[in-house]
Amino acid sequence: MASAARLRFAAHVRQLRKAASWSQEELGEHAGIHRTYIGAMERGEANVTLDHLQRIADALKVDVAELLRAGE
Repeated sequence: MASAARLRFAAHVRQLRKAASWSQEELGEHAGIHRTYIGAMERGEANVTLDHLQRIADALKVDVAELLRAGE
């Protein structure tokens, strides 16, 4: 079962992705991460590594700290 923190993070990334009008596949392409991993992450199934966190932040053009402020 996914932790509450992981689910808040997942929802925040999904919100930012949708604000960019990107599909999961498009975010994956911009971040250099496979689309299935993006889907698993947004469902709270994937425990995101620091490297992936940085790639996602770069793709969404936000600071890593912004991704971690999810749900505050």
